[in-house]
Amino acid sequence: MRPAPPRTRVQGGRADGGPCRVHTFADSAPFARHLARLLGISCATVRLHRFPDGESLVRVRQPVATHAILVRALHDPNAKLLETVLAGDALYRAGARRVTLVAPYLPYMRQDTVFAPGEPVSQRVVGAWLGASFDALYTIETHLHRVRTLGAVVPGRAASLSAAPALAEWLQTTADDTCIVGPDVESDPWVRRIAQLAQRPWLVCRKQRLGDRAVRVHLPARPAGRRAVIVDDIASSGATLAATARALRRAGVRVVDAAVVHALFEPGALGRIRRAGVRRIVSSDTIPHATNAVRTAPLLLSVLRPQVR
Repeated sequence: MRPAPPRTRVQGGRADGGPCRVHTFADSAPFARHLARLLGISCATVRLHRFPDGESLVRVRQPVATHAILVRALHDPNAKLLETVLAGDALYRAGARRVTLVAPYLPYMRQDTVFAPGEPVSQRVVGAWLGASFDALYTIETHLHRVRTLGAVVPGRAASLSAAPALAEWLQTTADDTCIVGPDVESDPWVRRIAQLAQRPWLVCRKQRLGDRAVRVHLPARPAGRRAVIVDDIASSGATLAATARALRRAGVRVVDAAVVHALFEPGALGRIRRAGVRRIVSSDTIPHATNAVRTAPLLLSVLRPQVR
């Protein structure tokens, strides 16, 4: 792979806004403000204007701090990726010496190999771009399979933090006999950790994907209790959650809920899941959604607090 270009370091301003400050776009403001309160620093909104031809103009609030933390969830990625990189450049030019990107949801990580001739490896392209544009990148529960760490994809300082502790905290509010259910074998270690933290029984299903919205799920055993919570990292079409819920209901589970990290739900997904027998659907706040019930900003404190001086 060709080496990434150096980050822009042409400063047109002076970093006199303090040692550290959070900057965010309006669509990620609730998450960013919560994170800023936890860190004890201020939060400023990046102004965004889209021209009639579709191009974007971003403008950061000055003065900027020596260390700028830029927060944006990157769902709807094709527009947001470019705008976020432009905001990073604006922060450097305004005087920031370091810019850290916090992307609670990081897209394009699933295409980690060439599945069919003529395809790109999108994960590597996006990872190299972001690594060249920021000093550090932190995200939550990235969808990684054939690589073990985000640092293998994003050059420089990068980490994907597990959402397991946050989900486990919510799951501790459920009944003691609630079974934690993973939809496929790839989720096995993650589901096991969540169940251990929450002190709940667990099992993992076998999934066969038949298409973008067609999934078949098999239970390895009948859950011991009458309650179950399906946990998954990403939900978009809702097909996996719906198929898992139907399998659980056929096995005699009376109450089925679902908890996901990244709520990418397409139109109609929630209805599809509820028609399959899911009573309650909750998600984390990595992507703003009406189902948000699990806060994940505290997960970032372990990596950000040592950098806030």
